[in-house]
Amino acid sequence: MEKTTEQDSRYNNLEQMPVLEILQGINREDHTVPDAIAKALPQIEKLVTITAEKMKAGGRLFYIGAGTSGRLGVVDASECPPTFGVPFDLVVGIMAGGDGAIRKAVEFAEDDTEQAWKDLAAYKISDKDVLVGIAASGSTPYVIGGLKKANQHNIVTGCIVCNSGSPVAAAAKYPVEVIVGPEFLTGSTRMKAGTAQKLVLNMLSTTVMIQLGRVKGNKMVDMQLTNHKLVDRGTHMVMNYTGLPAEKAAELLLKHGSVRKAVEEYMQAK
Repeated sequence: MEKTTEQDSRYNNLEQMPVLEILQGINREDHTVPDAIAKALPQIEKLVTITAEKMKAGGRLFYIGAGTSGRLGVVDASECPPTFGVPFDLVVGIMAGGDGAIRKAVEFAEDDTEQAWKDLAAYKISDKDVLVGIAASGSTPYVIGGLKKANQHNIVTGCIVCNSGSPVAAAAKYPVEVIVGPEFLTGSTRMKAGTAQKLVLNMLSTTVMIQLGRVKGNKMVDMQLTNHKLVDRGTHMVMNYTGLPAEKAAELLLKHGSVRKAVEEYMQAK
């Protein structure tokens, strides 16, 4: 069966299209992505729920992938510490070919069925953890091999794929299948498929962090204060929670290093 991600684009003669027509076509296709994700929400709910359970018990979340899919996993993992104040090794993104492949493709790295488990073993992955394979095609050997090996070690496995009935989904205990259909540019899964994967990753990590208590109300109270913009945002949060003027709120925030700690200290001192 032909993969939907490899089917011919609904658009032809792209090189002859005016710029606006190209942009309209891409935008039209992008609009279909949220609807495809909506159909997968029950699958996403199951993956989020089991991931939160394992992480509440001290587990970690691992992503593995190749190419665009691998890069998206690395991005999501790297954004968790500054956003939620968690340790850098709580959510780990690993991609075929190593970190160098983030910038420059490593030939045939995704075709090695054994390498993913070797990469994961370096982190001492165990049955306390969760492994999510990311593969638009659903057929990446690197991801399939990693998931199958993890299953043998009784590790919770999930996936995010963009074709139905794929080998990657078959290897995952908690598969998420977001079927976005043919790309505007035939086979270019960095487009709709990549967008879908990014949105699902946003859902997964954000919802899990909320379940782990890393959000208060709707605020990132544990975010790292790594630049002036974030210090300013944190100061306004402290002001809202405590009623302190800006100068006092900023002083309290910088003393304690996070909105949560600053507010807790203030409340205890009252």
